[in-house]
Amino acid sequence: MQRLSARSFSALATIGMLFLTGCGTQSAAPRGEAASDFGGRAIRAQKVMQLTQVHGETGMTLLEGPVFGEDGGLFVVDVTAPEGKPKVIRVDVARKTSRAVHTDGTGAYTSAQFSPYDGRLYLSDFAHGEIVSLAPGGGDVRTFFSGEVDGARMNPDDIAFDREGGEATVLAGDLAAPNGVSFDADYRGLWFSELTENRISYLRLDEDGGVTSRHTAIRVDGGLAQTDSIAVDADGNLYQGLHGRAAMAVYDRHGERLATVELPSRVEGLESATNVAITPGGTKAYMTVSGPAGGYLYSFDALAEGTRQSNGG
Repeated sequence: MQRLSARSFSALATIGMLFLTGCGTQSAAPRGEAASDFGGRAIRAQKVMQLTQVHGETGMTLLEGPVFGEDGGLFVVDVTAPEGKPKVIRVDVARKTSRAVHTDGTGAYTSAQFSPYDGRLYLSDFAHGEIVSLAPGGGDVRTFFSGEVDGARMNPDDIAFDREGGEATVLAGDLAAPNGVSFDADYRGLWFSELTENRISYLRLDEDGGVTSRHTAIRVDGGLAQTDSIAVDADGNLYQGLHGRAAMAVYDRHGERLATVELPSRVEGLESATNVAITPGGTKAYMTVSGPAGGYLYSFDALAEGTRQSNGG
């Protein structure tokens, strides 16, 4: 059984899942000129830079969890990086340069998020069922949480911070390989994706963080692609990453398909678009894309400004 939990101190909500997810590729038309085959208009993403190559030790690379730090740097994790290779990377998107921030011998980090409470960078270690944190520039590694939640071992994938906090608690159970998680724009509920059912579900929360209702909100018609991570912009639009196609589906909060973010048709060897960070207070979005061709950062114009819910996780 997969379960959704909320954890205090930094008051983060985490999702456990059955297995690590990947991410996809297809063609795109210029923004506003054509409809996507997924529905809505097509938004063309542009390559920013390559960050990683396929690792010989693991046979793949998988970028995830883009998040902007207070210094303006974009932090990205490489889930499958082996010991000695960068597992957390800081990118200067203006200069198109990158540098290693952290590596270790065991972690498989599937998300990154800066805490609004202590300013540290929190990482979900799927392989070891832990949440760890780093100093903003790297170093000073601390284990924030390790062990069971309500009697079950946690396999955290994504992280979202709330505004108040509480004790560790299970919010939902019997989920279908939950993956992405994000509060909505007003913190009135949680969106989360379930990979093996290709759906986005919604938990409505009360003032104390308790669940008042749960329902399937959006069924993602993705063909071979499956639901990965989620981000939410200032207008409440959802950006759903896809495993199995290097594209993102964009919905409004009522479930209408607004657009599909896609790569240029000439791009080959990219199979996954896991997650996105929209510049806080701006509309430039940066998407992590991976596959046999390596790990890349692509950019596009989001439909609304970025907030904490569109920055990390």
